[in-house]
Amino acid sequence: MQKLSIFFIILISLSSCLPKREIARRGAPSPRDQGIQQGRLPSDNMNLPRSTSAEAYIARFKDIAISEMNEYGIPASIKLAQALLESANGNSSLARNANNHFGIKCTSTWQGKTVLKSDDNPDDCFRVYANPEESFRDHSEFLLRKRYAALFELNKDDYIGWARGLKKAGYATNPRYAELLISLIERYNLHQYDLAETKREKNQREEIVFTELVKEIPQETKKEEAQPPVAMTIHEVKPGDTLFSISKKYNLSVSDIKILNNLNGEGISTGQLLVVSK
Repeated sequence: MQKLSIFFIILISLSSCLPKREIARRGAPSPRDQGIQQGRLPSDNMNLPRSTSAEAYIARFKDIAISEMNEYGIPASIKLAQALLESANGNSSLARNANNHFGIKCTSTWQGKTVLKSDDNPDDCFRVYANPEESFRDHSEFLLRKRYAALFELNKDDYIGWARGLKKAGYATNPRYAELLISLIERYNLHQYDLAETKREKNQREEIVFTELVKEIPQETKKEEAQPPVAMTIHEVKPGDTLFSISKKYNLSVSDIKILNNLNGEGISTGQLLVVSK
């Protein structure tokens, strides 16, 4: 689209002087939230309750995903699949203790609450939200960056294009990221929530999104531009490993590992790469 090239010229020239809007905080913070600023999440080995199923998670958040899709053009199926993957159906420590359902880390522009958690490094900084809805909205706004801008020209029911585009743009480190998203979408029929739009509706939505992008685009440091916002943990299967032993090592259930890796049985092989992100 010709207008995208013109848009980027304007965007680049304006981005250096435009601040990032802080997410509105709704309601008084809970005692847990009051003590979490620059705090540390409980260890993942504390055997905290893990009870939410994928089906229950989808039922809880599908309307939010649809609302975000209608405003930003991100397929609801993509948003739900990313949330399922990054939060382990809402059971991760980040989701339960920080309302962070997309594993989004701090950036130089983030002014909200933060928490430290071991990931790539012992004290990686992650964003904290007052509620899950803020996490879903911040995920949409987080994608308003130059590296993801081309995705917003895709149809909002093109989940395959979005999955591949996110991987190409470097959203996550996992080489199977697009495949995992597509697998989750088709496993749970998430594409039923994606709504097609007419050409006129698409053009109107693009104008709104690109205008918002120009207004909201944050400045990313070179380090932030070079690194993905989400680090996915991968386990290489060693001799003697079983799904049960791997699940214990990462405090996941065997069912979690099967879903994350689209496994139908218990069989795994030495050298196989398994996603064990929470």
